[in-house]
Amino acid sequence: MEIAIDALNIAGIRPFWKAVLGYTDEAGAEGAEDPLVDPLRQGPAIWFQQMDLARPQRNRIHLDVSVPHDEAPRRIEAALAAGGRLVSATRAPAFWVLADREGNEACVTTWQGRDN
Repeated sequence: MEIAIDALNIAGIRPFWKAVLGYTDEAGAEGAEDPLVDPLRQGPAIWFQQMDLARPQRNRIHLDVSVPHDEAPRRIEAALAAGGRLVSATRAPAFWVLADREGNEACVTTWQGRDN
């Protein structure tokens, strides 16, 4: 399985997805528009498809990225440093909602705070 993300500016959003997922460049494919892979080889590959025009109400994506609670702050900071933005932290530490430059969202989730 692979996940494709449609984007107007692949080079602009790819660093966010690399950081928030904790992924790496695919071997031999380290360009600004190349696929990303899970370094542990457990998750699906991510690739990016160039869009010609914006489709704001179609093909939006939202991924939940579950990490150990002590990894969450590092993952969030890396995603923000890579051009992402914090959408909401109201449910932290259960999850934080982040978004890339085109508005595609990812939640960084932990096991903490799930009983509330």
